[in-house]
Amino acid sequence: MAGGVGDAEASTFNRISVGGCGMPASPVDIRSRAGNYKTVIALDGLRATSDMSGWRHETRIQRLANSGVNVVEPVGGLASFYTNWEKASPGNKVRYRYMWTCRLDRIVAALDARGLAVGPWHKYAIMGISMGGGSAMIYGAYHRARISHVFSMSGYVNLSAPTMREAIRLALIDAGVEAGVGPFDADSMWGPPWNERWGKNDALVQLPRMRGMKIRVAAGSATWGPYNTDAVNSVKGTPLEMVSLAQSRAFEVAASLQGIPITTDFPNVGTHTWGYWEDMVWRAKNAGWFRDR
Repeated sequence: MAGGVGDAEASTFNRISVGGCGMPASPVDIRSRAGNYKTVIALDGLRATSDMSGWRHETRIQRLANSGVNVVEPVGGLASFYTNWEKASPGNKVRYRYMWTCRLDRIVAALDARGLAVGPWHKYAIMGISMGGGSAMIYGAYHRARISHVFSMSGYVNLSAPTMREAIRLALIDAGVEAGVGPFDADSMWGPPWNERWGKNDALVQLPRMRGMKIRVAAGSATWGPYNTDAVNSVKGTPLEMVSLAQSRAFEVAASLQGIPITTDFPNVGTHTWGYWEDMVWRAKNAGWFRDR
C-alpha cells in the first residue's frame, strides 16, 4: 500500500474524548501536522468497534498527515449509519438512542476549537467506507457550512434502490448479533421503510444538496486481487462490492444528468476489503482531491 514515507516533519497523534447527545463519550483519534492543507474525517464501516477505528486497525492512512492532510478517526458507531435514530433498538444491549449526527456535530466543534479547519475554505473533508460511505455524503450534504468534500468508498449511496431497505434491515440484525449486543432494529433508525427519513438519508436522492462540493465515489469491480488473502471474508465481501459498485455507478450517472461534477475511482480489481479502500484514499490524495479548489 502507498504511504507518505520519508517526509521531513512527522505528524503528531492525539486522542480526545467527545461526549453529549445522550450517548456515552467516545474517543476521537487525530493525526495532524502544522501547515497541512486539509483535515479529513474518516468514518468506519458497519462493524465499527469501540476501541479504535477500523481505519487505524487495518490501514496506515494516518500517514496522510505527514504530507498535507490531517486525519480524524471517530471511534464507535457500530451499525449506526452515523445518524440520529428515532429511538433505541428494543431488545438490544445498547440502551441509549443513537445520536451520531449530533455526535459528529460535536466532533466538528472540537476540531474547530483545535484549529483544524485548515485550508482556504476552512472546512473539512469527510469520507467513509461501506456504511460510512453514504453516511459521509449525507452528513456533508446537510452540513455544507462545515464540510466541503465528500467521499464514498464502496458505499451504499442509493438506499431507495430495490431491496436495499430490506438488506439494511438484515445487516443491522447481523452486525448487532455478531458484536454480541443483540440485533439492531432498522425501524428504530429511520422509522418503517415508508418513512420519509429513508429518502432524506439516500445520498443519490440528496445529490442536489451537494452541488458545488467536491464529490468523489469509488468502488471495486468485485474481482479478487492482491488483498483477497482471506477466502471466507472475500466470499462474503464480493456480493457487497457488487451492490456498492452498482449504486456508485448509478450515483455517477445521476450526477452527470444533473450537471453536478464529481470524480470517480473504479479500479479493475477490488472487493469489500480494507486494502482496496486504503489504496483509494491514496489515489484521491495523489490526484489532489483533498485540496481546496
